[in-house]
Amino acid sequence: MKRTLAIIVLAAATAGCAQAQKGPSFDAWFVDKTMRVDYFHAGDAAGETITLDRVYDQGAWAGSRTRLVDPFDLGRYRVMVYDGAGGTLLFSKGYDSYFGEYKTSGPALAGVRRTYHETALLPYPKKPVRFTVEARDRSNAWKPLFSQTIDPADMTIVRERPVPGVQVIEVIRSGEPRRKVDVLIVAEGYTAAEEAKVRADLDRFAAVLFGLEPYKSHRDKFNVAGVFKPSAESGCDEPSHGSFRSTAVGATFDSLGSERYLLTEDNRSLRDIAAHAPYDTLFIMVNHKRYGGGGIYNFYCTFTTDNQWHDYLFLHEFGHSFAGLADEYYTSDVAYNEFYPAGVEPAEPNITALLDPANPKWKGLLSPGVGVPTLWEKAEYDEMDNAYQKVRTEVNASIARMKREGADPAEVALAEEKSERLSREHAGKVDAFLRASRFWGRVGVFEGAGYAAQGLYRSELDCLMFTKGAKPFCKVCEAAVLRTILHYAE
Repeated sequence: MKRTLAIIVLAAATAGCAQAQKGPSFDAWFVDKTMRVDYFHAGDAAGETITLDRVYDQGAWAGSRTRLVDPFDLGRYRVMVYDGAGGTLLFSKGYDSYFGEYKTSGPALAGVRRTYHETALLPYPKKPVRFTVEARDRSNAWKPLFSQTIDPADMTIVRERPVPGVQVIEVIRSGEPRRKVDVLIVAEGYTAAEEAKVRADLDRFAAVLFGLEPYKSHRDKFNVAGVFKPSAESGCDEPSHGSFRSTAVGATFDSLGSERYLLTEDNRSLRDIAAHAPYDTLFIMVNHKRYGGGGIYNFYCTFTTDNQWHDYLFLHEFGHSFAGLADEYYTSDVAYNEFYPAGVEPAEPNITALLDPANPKWKGLLSPGVGVPTLWEKAEYDEMDNAYQKVRTEVNASIARMKREGADPAEVALAEEKSERLSREHAGKVDAFLRASRFWGRVGVFEGAGYAAQGLYRSELDCLMFTKGAKPFCKVCEAAVLRTILHYAE
């Protein structure tokens, strides 16, 4: 009861701040439609640019009409929409992006420039507006990156019907989109013959979502729908395995060079398919048995449907894309280099650099008598987990090599079963180790988070954002998710 009350008080306080920042009247500045702004985001670690691609007149506005200015200050980028004549801020939204992750990678640091396609959705303005993108610098200060006036009456705005051949499948309908959290799930890698599996998977993962708090207690604040455009082939691309599939949105493993990272660079196809239904937040549901996923704040998240960790993947990646939660793990290999600059407080609500030990980010939730920082059994954990990560990397590299070289399918199947078994066994050891700690269930400031073994901290020993398995959010993450729900739902 104390846990639930503390979370509700914290989330409600933030939601109250959000309501205080409602901004201008929707009806005075906007009509009930969505303006989709597509643009190209290019560069490397040293610099980046944005150029406008296309602007679309696209369907009803799914977002709130009373909370137009983003109160959360999350993400490495933000869209700011101003009245073109007077400069009044009309709408804003923070987000992360594929390019934002790329620019911390090895190739970007080496000066290799890449271009990514991105989308911003905003309510359709009545008059010309100034569309602006800002980016955080290395100290987390906001700097202008791009600005251009968009006239809603411009003849070049695309007003054609959405791409044909897409089914909308309603899963849960609780009310008008503008008053609910509208979750849209794009089915990827399902052929026309697999429509029944699409529908079954949509129902299955909706049940997973509402089996976890705080979604469970706020199910009535959500609409959930799926969109299905049949793919020519089942599955998705696996470059390190030498396997490629023709699919609706081009999802692929090995994104940014990480074997388990699953994203798509075909943003235009994704948004064209998603345009058939209103949405606040977007899933890509990938019809595959291998472990893989990804989540980018206010951009999209991905997960595979048929691996042993599918529930965890679905919920963990949604934590990133919906509420801006950071990864709390720090021993697994990732494609990033210094994703969180040393000495700078991360924007994400669930990790901290602890620059002011007397006032940690989640001070109001700290357990009585817990030290800051909290000296947990980190050395023993690191030894155990690093040993497993080394074995996991070797086994997965072996599987990839066997597949590329056309090894006997029976041998490949044995290697894959070994990988899955090792994963299960290690997860059980981790759970037992953490539960045996004297700090289990207590809120403190535990070193090790955000891909960094030193210098970044999380609030509890374990959390859905830290380790795999059937487990709840920590108190800090749950409060962040709840305040996001309350922001979207009226």
